Amino acid sequence: MKNYSDCATVTTWILAFARMTRLGFLTCMFFGAVNAFAATPETVKFPSRDGKTELVGYLFKPQGPGPHAAVVMLHGRAGSYSSLRPGVVSASNLTARHRMWGEFWAARGYLALHVDSFGPRGYAQGFAKGSYRNRPAEVGEQTVRPLDAYGALDYLRSRGDVIVDRIGAQGWSNGGMTLLAALGQNAPRVAPDKAPLVRLAVPRPENDFRAAIAQYPGCAVQRDQGDYQPYAPMLMLVASDDDEVSPRICASLAEQLKQRNADLDFVIYEGAHHSYDDPGKTKQSHAPNKAAMEDSLRRAEAFFHKHLRAESSSDKK
Repeated sequence: MKNYSDCATVTTWILAFARMTRLGFLTCMFFGAVNAFAATPETVKFPSRDGKTELVGYLFKPQGPGPHAAVVMLHGRAGSYSSLRPGVVSASNLTARHRMWGEFWAARGYLALHVDSFGPRGYAQGFAKGSYRNRPAEVGEQTVRPLDAYGALDYLRSRGDVIVDRIGAQGWSNGGMTLLAALGQNAPRVAPDKAPLVRLAVPRPENDFRAAIAQYPGCAVQRDQGDYQPYAPMLMLVASDDDEVSPRICASLAEQLKQRNADLDFVIYEGAHHSYDDPGKTKQSHAPNKAAMEDSLRRAEAFFHKHLRAESSSDKK
């Protein structure tokens, strides 16, 4: 893949990453001008559409009063928080990757909301690799976490500083699987016990999520559905040497979606690992991970600019 240098914050770890890239010097100069985005995100609370869970979210705010396009961020199976400080469940302990992406979007004028689905349900520590079949149903990415994504959408649409029809979603691993489920034509968008009482409109990008970025998700459920098609444009980024989910299954799903004329951009990074965009030294010392991270930043920025920053219906009023 073509290398593209970028970084999302001026904190020490991302500056070190930027210096390793060919354009690191210019990149660091640029982010020196947006130092404010490295501030600790604001903690907010809002209801999931499951009807019983109060979720915790972390807001990364851009400069200016807005209104802004927005991004809902969905964590993977390890949860929201860094394992370096076990038991610290707060904005100050978000993982480096989540903080990097939140600051990345804020620096580009988006209001980014990171959603903690596990902590409010008693699983703030997340789940170990290989634990998928043993995880509790109350954190299921096919049935429960999509309701969290839509709860976050509701919350953002209630804010005066958000453009209500310009909200995207980004998910990593299990969060990417949540995103795939949430964007299905028959996605769970209301709690099961309320479903018989609620008549929902057919999901549409202008009323629901405008666009989505799924990074290294598991794709088996949607591949096997037979008629799956996301209702909004999607960018899917996977790693060829992923040891947690199968890039081949995602490639198969991508081929199916292409045949159904879905609006999908699919990229597979040769030699890259699961969680290749973790900005830490361990992941970034592997050259294919570094190249994949750089290219993902470039593609993600261009993708959301195309789908979230164009003229909205709110602008026309």
